[in-house]
Amino acid sequence: MYQKVIDPRVSETDGAGHINNTVIPVWFESGRDPIFRLFNPDLTFHDWHCVLLKMNATYISQLYYGMPITVYTWIKRIGRTSFEVYEEIHQKEKVCVTGSATYVNYHFDQQKSMPIPDEIRSQFEAHLYTNQKATSE
Repeated sequence: MYQKVIDPRVSETDGAGHINNTVIPVWFESGRDPIFRLFNPDLTFHDWHCVLLKMNATYISQLYYGMPITVYTWIKRIGRTSFEVYEEIHQKEKVCVTGSATYVNYHFDQQKSMPIPDEIRSQFEAHLYTNQKATSE
């Protein structure tokens, strides 16, 4: 599992006093940075390969400003050219949002998807989701 701590900002808080639901996809994407680095270690866009195909989020509990959140990211499925992640956002040791996203290993220079390299596949296997709980923050 990959793990990233984020401190919510005042600007991410809405008029109801909790973190706005539009922020969640951005936080989930931030939690995927280690995955993006596997495909492109320096994170430059001239050779980007991770193209988002689908994402979803299920909001379970409200999130608040002033308390850090932790994004947990697992690999849920590894296909030939695509992969799916499963994600959770926790605050105060409670699951507040779950989600998933599907990416394809796409090569823009050739305008087609390519197989996920074996070295990335082996890294993914170390982070497979098997209904495990995230560790306490």
